[in-house]
Amino acid sequence: MKKILFIFLLATVFSCKEKSSTEKVTAQTVNKEFVWEGANIYFLLTDRFNNGDTTNDINFDRTKETGKLRGFKGGDIKGITQKIKEGYFTKLGINAIWMTPIVEQIHGGTDEGTGLSYGFHGYWAKDWTKIDPNFGTKEDLKELVALAHKNGIRVLLDAVINHTGPVTEKDPVWPSDWVRTSPQCSYDSYEHTISCTLVKNLPDIKTESNDNVALPPQLMEKWKAEGRYKQEMEELDAFFTRTGHPRAPRFYIMKWLTDYITEFGIDGYRVDTVKHTEEFVWQEFRQECDVAFAAYKKNNPDKVLDTNNFYLVGEVYNYTISDGKAFHLGEKKVNYFDKAFNSLINFELKWNVKQMAEKEVFKKYDTLLQDNLKGYGILNYMTSHDDGQPFDKERKMPYKTATMLLLTPGTSQVYYGDESARSLIIDGTVGDATLRSFMNWNAIENEKETQDILNHWQKLGQFRANHPAVGAGKHQLISEENGLVFSRVRNEDKIIAGIDLPKGSKTLSVSSVFKNGDKLNDFYSNQMVTVKEGKVTVNSDFNIVLLEK
Repeated sequence: MKKILFIFLLATVFSCKEKSSTEKVTAQTVNKEFVWEGANIYFLLTDRFNNGDTTNDINFDRTKETGKLRGFKGGDIKGITQKIKEGYFTKLGINAIWMTPIVEQIHGGTDEGTGLSYGFHGYWAKDWTKIDPNFGTKEDLKELVALAHKNGIRVLLDAVINHTGPVTEKDPVWPSDWVRTSPQCSYDSYEHTISCTLVKNLPDIKTESNDNVALPPQLMEKWKAEGRYKQEMEELDAFFTRTGHPRAPRFYIMKWLTDYITEFGIDGYRVDTVKHTEEFVWQEFRQECDVAFAAYKKNNPDKVLDTNNFYLVGEVYNYTISDGKAFHLGEKKVNYFDKAFNSLINFELKWNVKQMAEKEVFKKYDTLLQDNLKGYGILNYMTSHDDGQPFDKERKMPYKTATMLLLTPGTSQVYYGDESARSLIIDGTVGDATLRSFMNWNAIENEKETQDILNHWQKLGQFRANHPAVGAGKHQLISEENGLVFSRVRNEDKIIAGIDLPKGSKTLSVSSVFKNGDKLNDFYSNQMVTVKEGKVTVNSDFNIVLLEK
């Protein structure tokens, strides 16, 4: 297939005068490589980001009073598309969007000591073959993917194979040859992490089974009522004929999930609850995703962005970059990378930034990524939807959060509202609900302090998006006098950055990367400087410098 180079750039005109954050950026395009190892991914809860269609806010009579922030709040696919159109993600330097699962959720609610909860978060599947109407329609998803790709933004959906949604009066349990409802996981061994339910009332798919099983009666009845039973059965027959897989529970779900690749052209999956499922399941899922992605590219040559393979990033809860390829799960060491995941979510960065000097963080990540993990990646984050100990829960350090997340080697995950210091402490909430408030658009539009924070995230994000070397290049310390100065180099992509520098005039040594006479741009202050005697002098009101040729 003819390679289509990813064309995407953000060049920004920054003024020292006070303007609104949306006035500070303009976009141009140049040829630029895209690599997942250096991507800047925006993670959002579909229901909590932006309400683009108020007519779909209530479905299936999900109208009971819920616990605080445990019901649907109106966010949807159209709301995400709207923000793509407005250039919000482009200005933030985002080149991939990961949204929580959009498949149809259980219709009822459940109360496990948190107040009534509905499946607003997307992890309680009822029917993998249909998009939940609260989130939108197939047409909405097609529009989102097409517009995202037009703007150089990849799309990740969220895959759940480990469990169905809880059992409610509206949502009967799946058959016993599909799921187990006990025992509950104790997490003290490999078996007690996998062959069990994560929590009470979350039926566990029997992913270990190779037995042929019939479809759940409630699913067949649903498809018949919706007039698509015949089509779904024909597609399943074709899938199992092509693959030769047994009609075991996991392969049904893999078929349903890979349909989103062939039908919509999504670029990757973030995979949920990876360590709670046998590792061979993910190797099988990788194979089916690759087949589906190849089929999509063959059938849609005009829509192919580049030659990257399908991207799989796994959530192995508590995996850290320090684990390398060997995650300790009970009495076993498990390698989730080979033949399965491109990348795993790294649960360590927030602790590293709190406990280590910045130069040591950069050195550690560079060393591990260039050695044991070479050819693979990690997804760094500072805040997430189910991590009750984020880096900066009180949002007192939004600038440092951005600087360390976006300049640390590896792929970065911006959690919605990180860039606008959306509050993570909501009175009246229980558990992870406090992390999941609706996006604070009003603050972005009206509060100068929020706009200034956003502006910092935009500058760093755009610089990262413009230069794959920032996340995926070789790191080299240049100086730690009067601040930290370092380089990142990946092939012909070369940058030098300085953080914690003095405000006003500052001189940086650049001879290890740039030549005398080279004209460089400080992307952060938007000024040109010339290399003289191996150095440049930048005079700005900022303590950060981002140099590019």
